[in-house]
Amino acid sequence: MSDRVKLTIDNGVATVRLSRGDKLNGLDPDMFDALIETGKRVATDTAVRAVVLHGEGKGFCAGLDFQAFMATADINEKLLERGAESPANVAQRAAWVWQEVPVPVIAAVHGVAFGGGLQIALGADLRYVRPDAKLSVMEIRWGLIPDMSITQTLLRLVPIDIAKELTITGRILSGTEAVELGVATKVCEDPLEEAHAMARLITKKSPHAIRAAKRLFNEAPDLSQADALKLETELQVALLGSPNQMEAVQANMMKRDPSFADPE
Repeated sequence: MSDRVKLTIDNGVATVRLSRGDKLNGLDPDMFDALIETGKRVATDTAVRAVVLHGEGKGFCAGLDFQAFMATADINEKLLERGAESPANVAQRAAWVWQEVPVPVIAAVHGVAFGGGLQIALGADLRYVRPDAKLSVMEIRWGLIPDMSITQTLLRLVPIDIAKELTITGRILSGTEAVELGVATKVCEDPLEEAHAMARLITKKSPHAIRAAKRLFNEAPDLSQADALKLETELQVALLGSPNQMEAVQANMMKRDPSFADPE
């Protein structure tokens, strides 16, 4: 695996660190590959129950590293490649892969999250941000539009007029305003610490129920009313009477901590 992204797993929590701090974790070709490969690895590890995603150094991710791309031949063609295992192309999947991970992903954002960096954070399920963090849909500054899965992430978080305004202005939001608009989840002085605290809380819940909850809310918005209601039932029936569901009931009745089995 590339040294652009570091992965550690401890007690069911996978910590994914963008590791190019000297470049504000700017996205070069190796970073795209490393994000996708790390996301795929985490997605297939059934012992992982939650993921924390963050950037080393002074910021989360400053977006595309244009100098690195200008020095790489045929990189645009590579970024547009779309394989059979995902609807996303390579550029999109660096952000979208966190939605393909079946467990909750929490982005801890400090410093800047610009352009593609913001879209990676939007790919997470939750975003914890410092009040002084700086977030921007910045592509308009370069005469471009955001194209790293933002139609599937930002549009589920904010009204379409807010999404349009942020995209056509490229203005910079503070962490506080990002939460006020719905772009981020929570303001905190130490996003990484609080993200890990949330991840540890998630590991105490039934992993089958957690995965079902993420699937429910990811898929239901694209379904008809009838199919969304059917999905609720389908997921619930699979949980009812299962070993982890029974363990949750027994632990609550006996007032003890549950001991859940990982999915097979």
